[in-house]
Amino acid sequence: MDATVAERGQITLPKAVRDALGLVKGTKLKVELDGGRIILRKDASDALARARGRIKLPPGVSTDDILRDLRGRAPGDPYPPPDKKEA
Repeated sequence: MDATVAERGQITLPKAVRDALGLVKGTKLKVELDGGRIILRKDASDALARARGRIKLPPGVSTDDILRDLRGRAPGDPYPPPDKKEA
């Protein structure tokens, strides 16, 4: 795929590239130089900032609860967890 540099230094990324990476108007890209190569990367912090606050947890569930479910017991957590103790 080819792209041409315009008068003001702008390029148009081919549609196939934009579609494959989910690039839409306003997507921020990081520009890096690697010798004679230009590397463009999606700015992950931009995506995280837009997603922040959009996920609602059920009442009584904290992010710590979700992380424990995903990662397992954290250092300093009681074992067995209070809700898992046998009667």
